[in-house]
Amino acid sequence: MKAIKLFIIGILLFGATATKAQVSINVNIGTPPAWGPVGYDNVAYYFLPDIQIYFDIRKGEYIYFGNGRWIRSHRLPSYCRNYDLYRGYKVPLTNYRGNTPYVYYNAHKVKYYKGYKGKPQKARGHYKEEHRYEERHDNRRDDHNDRGHGKHQDKENHGRGRD
Repeated sequence: MKAIKLFIIGILLFGATATKAQVSINVNIGTPPAWGPVGYDNVAYYFLPDIQIYFDIRKGEYIYFGNGRWIRSHRLPSYCRNYDLYRGYKVPLTNYRGNTPYVYYNAHKVKYYKGYKGKPQKARGHYKEEHRYEERHDNRRDDHNDRGHGKHQDKENHGRGRD
């Protein structure tokens, strides 16, 4: 009888341990964003010259100047809402190891002016434009969506455009 109780307690403890081992949370703190450039895994900040904003990779926050102070936010400010992070140039701040990269803002905005393009960059993630433009075989984009009234009429859909 005592052996059966010990056996049951052993099974319960083993089951609780196995269940506990199955619960895991994977938080990627400090993982570069999909739009970040490849090859800069050890940097803490990017500077985005086109919009003059910093990005803190560790915290996933944008740092920008507004209302007379530096603001940290998980979202871009409203005046940058149409900015394409995949296409915009990112300057990895390879030599900076602090928490306030904006102390060098005056130097950064001169060296990395709006429209600055350094070495060609490839984003870590894959960015597709298929949600914006029809695919064409002649490599031109067709974003006017003429609903079948132009020369690209779809004969199967009898000129009703795409679904």
